Amino acid sequence: MVATVSRGRGRRTINEINMVPFIDVMLVLLIIFMVTAPLISPSVIDLPSIGKANKAPDQVIKINIEKTGSLTLETAKDSTKPTSIAVSKVADAVKKIQGNKTDAPVVISADKSVKYETVVEVMDKLQRAGIQRVGLSVQIKQ
Repeated sequence: MVATVSRGRGRRTINEINMVPFIDVMLVLLIIFMVTAPLISPSVIDLPSIGKANKAPDQVIKINIEKTGSLTLETAKDSTKPTSIAVSKVADAVKKIQGNKTDAPVVISADKSVKYETVVEVMDKLQRAGIQRVGLSVQIKQ
């Protein structure tokens, strides 16, 4: 609503904004935030630590992907003789090794020069077969 002033000859509009309602609203909001800020408690995040692991798993199934793209399957029992296997058969071989222990972890170790597509294909085959615990092995730079 525009205010009009009649002075002298004619009517003129006032081109100023009334700041009083704006300041009132800002002061009310400031008071609300000052009252509610101490009432908000910061959330506590429980971060995982390295020392909390119970023990290393008994049976770890390792899938090694060589530079040539060939796969070898290795278990803790038969670590001396890795078994060569095709990509299409990897899920069946892991299921056979796992037997009734479906939560046995599977670790994929790939050479640095192997195509990423090969690693993802192996992971996809394992996950489609219902194998839940699939991880990647990395080497830490020193």
